[in-house]
Amino acid sequence: MSRKIWVFDTTLRDGEQVPGAKLNLYEKVEIAQQLKKLGVDIIEAGFPASSQGDFDAVKAVAERVGNTNDIMITALARAVQADIDSVYNAVKYAENPMIHMVLGTSDIHVEKKFNKSKDQILQIGVDAVKYAKTLMPQVQYSTEDASRSEFEYLWHTIESVMKAGATMINVPDTVGFAEPEEFGALIYKLNDRMKNLNPDVLLSVHCHNDLGMATANTLAAVKNGADKVECTINGIGERAGNAALEEVVMALKTRSSVYNVNTQINTKEIMNTSRLVSSFMGLDVQVNKAITGDNAFAHSSGIHQDGLLKSRDAYEIVHPEDVGLDDMELILTARSGRHAVKNALEKLGFTHMKPEEFEGIFEGFLLLADMKKEVYDHDLYIIVENYYEKHDQHNVTNYSDHFFEFEDLQVVSNSSFPSASVKIRKGEEVFKSSAVGTGPIDALYSAIAEITNIQVKLIGYDISSVSRGKDALGKVKITISHEGENYVAKAADTDILKASALAYINAINSVIVAGIKETTVKTPIVSI
Repeated sequence: MSRKIWVFDTTLRDGEQVPGAKLNLYEKVEIAQQLKKLGVDIIEAGFPASSQGDFDAVKAVAERVGNTNDIMITALARAVQADIDSVYNAVKYAENPMIHMVLGTSDIHVEKKFNKSKDQILQIGVDAVKYAKTLMPQVQYSTEDASRSEFEYLWHTIESVMKAGATMINVPDTVGFAEPEEFGALIYKLNDRMKNLNPDVLLSVHCHNDLGMATANTLAAVKNGADKVECTINGIGERAGNAALEEVVMALKTRSSVYNVNTQINTKEIMNTSRLVSSFMGLDVQVNKAITGDNAFAHSSGIHQDGLLKSRDAYEIVHPEDVGLDDMELILTARSGRHAVKNALEKLGFTHMKPEEFEGIFEGFLLLADMKKEVYDHDLYIIVENYYEKHDQHNVTNYSDHFFEFEDLQVVSNSSFPSASVKIRKGEEVFKSSAVGTGPIDALYSAIAEITNIQVKLIGYDISSVSRGKDALGKVKITISHEGENYVAKAADTDILKASALAYINAINSVIVAGIKETTVKTPIVSI
């Protein structure tokens, strides 16, 4: 039978230490509710002694999220009575509360940070645990900077606080100094001694990513006996961040034959949780980030796309559905091969293509792909239309009449009346519109919406730089909602307002494509 691994999420405490990522009370409660839905065992809701605002937020999480016994709520304290009292008074409203305290054990921390002897620090820790135990039955003790600590002193500390009543011992790699083989050996030795002393005390690890090994060190610890992993969503946290919850959990699940453990995480909620944290904290997820990055399940290489279409196992070890995504994404670019393009065309209803016809359409695709970073479904319709018009085919649907094409814009940004004027083509017609808004983007999108006349709701807008210098490219990604369906589109340009307009029009055209597909996929659009 596989061993249970407890998942301790510290997004709301260690994750919130990222500069600029401060959460308000409402946002903390919302994320905590989602973490509960995700299935974490323990939520560390904050550091209540740091401010009245954080105390109130931790208390709110305890009351509103910790109101059932299936999840534990904790918060961080230094090993001093005032901090412990603050944690107690904030988390005591939860059905299953815990006090978590931290105190350094490395020579650097003991001698330079605290300027005390090892015996003095050890006694402070023991006294703190004894005091916390008078308030709550569940107490976790973290041996800060454990990976750089002298082993026998580290063990003496752990042994002492266990005897004082600690129910969980956390061994942090506080500065990301450890290496997997070394950290695994440390955990193996500690686990052996702890289980001989008191098998009911859980051994936990908390790994930072300064050398890019937080996930690897966490997994090495699990393999060597750790009972609990401390992680954050998207790997956010102090400096280079923490072990990413989604990476650790999916590694344990995907390589279950290696680790022989299980968690109670509902992996289908991973993407929802990632997006909520990213949105509230204002921190974009790295596009090539494992599991939660935009490109984690996107494939643009022709070789990969061909292999995936033949067998998903060829290049996919984690199914996107397992983490809450609809499906893998085959992105059509100049690197895409014939198999991927043909598959995309068939999904649009273009079936039974003759080899010479497909080759002509594929040639048109490559010409457009060389000019654009990404080819969308509405582009494929136009490519097909152009091919058949060129070859004098009769009864060709004028797909270009369905889609909008950006022509020009003018945007005025000021504090009083931000305004925008746009010129957009649809088939042979050119439309012009002007609008004011709360800002330049709002004005721009209002002007476009007046022309397209498709009722959508903008639910996501992200802008980032993809190059530097005088001709820097700005990339815009937007998400819109139409009749309950979400559509994501991107565009890049040296003018970020133009990129914003192009992305919005791409999204609108995606809505139009969906409408065309509803009426045409069942019957081929053209017999080719």
